[in-house]
Amino acid sequence: MTAAPGALLPAAIEAVAIANELIRSRLPGFLTAKGDRDMASELDFAVERSLRAHLRERTPGVAVLGEEEGVSGDPDSELLWALDPIDGTANLVHGMPLTGVSLGLLYAGRPVLGVIDLPFLGARYWAVEHAGAYVGDRRIAASRTADLRDAVVALGDYAVGVDADDKNHLRLALTGRLAGRAQRVRMLGSAAIDLAWVAEGKLDASMTMSNKPWDTAAGVIIAREAGVVVIDQDGSDHTSSSVATIAAAPGIVEELLALLAWTQEEVEYRRGA
Repeated sequence: MTAAPGALLPAAIEAVAIANELIRSRLPGFLTAKGDRDMASELDFAVERSLRAHLRERTPGVAVLGEEEGVSGDPDSELLWALDPIDGTANLVHGMPLTGVSLGLLYAGRPVLGVIDLPFLGARYWAVEHAGAYVGDRRIAASRTADLRDAVVALGDYAVGVDADDKNHLRLALTGRLAGRAQRVRMLGSAAIDLAWVAEGKLDASMTMSNKPWDTAAGVIIAREAGVVVIDQDGSDHTSSSVATIAAAPGIVEELLALLAWTQEEVEYRRGA
């Protein structure tokens, strides 16, 4: 790595501050369809373009991957910013405050720095590899929950678009299993919030059956630095190429994985029947 990731934290903090101001001061604007029941707002594009310009100026050697406009900068850069300008656009459009800006820094596909800003909740989460996780200036840590019956578990959104019905077989079955085992099940509509709140101990786990770097890079490093276990659906270490993003307090990881494996077997059996 050409520079310690912590040296780039000020640029990331400045970037999400720009996004915070834009999101709180502007309406979503015109909506652009991104396929079946998915959309981006004018504000999504405005935030992404503003942050690209800022990062290009402050960190010129680092490429940027944004949800709305893909990759810009040096394609051979060993470092990559992964940006979701508005995570939870549907929430924003409907006037719900559960939306955030997610900016993660990847080194060789591994998140090493992350900042998540929640403009309407007044919270900013950040972490640098090997330096702990924080909300503002307060260090945060995963919950100590050791029994799924005592856990609040967040689920990622149900799928939309191509093959949504097929993908939702597992998601719906998992919802049913969790409803019968966990203390409570939540669907917040923002992977960034899910991961930040698992890091803070507000949630005991989050289970997102997908993995897009702009959604997860920042949250994964924040969660890991808070002591959360972040893995793929098969229990392997989570990477940028993982199929799913499972984040949980250490005490309930094995129970969640067993429940997920059981659910997957049931879904596959029904498909083959």
